Amino acid sequence: MPRLFVVMLSRGPAWNESEPLEGQVEWRPHADFMNALHEEGLVLFAGPLEGTSDVLQIVRADSPEQIAVRLGKDPWARNGLLWVVRIAPWDLRIGEIA
Repeated sequence: MPRLFVVMLSRGPAWNESEPLEGQVEWRPHADFMNALHEEGLVLFAGPLEGTSDVLQIVRADSPEQIAVRLGKDPWARNGLLWVVRIAPWDLRIGEIA
């Protein structure tokens, strides 16, 4: 049964610090990939943490392995721009996600 997870990602060695997010290699394929994961209901929320090289995602999935496999297909994961640092089950206690 699907449950919620927090996924922390960080910029990899291929990240070009002189370019903005949208200027990174394969920005459009990465954005399209993430939008597709959102549309299918796997990734509920995602975005960079301001002032850091990290990204936070809230994901609904059956297991951490499912998340790792799916995110491993991201063009940015394949190119070393972004990698998963941590996947942790999350028990939402305040508020709700439809």
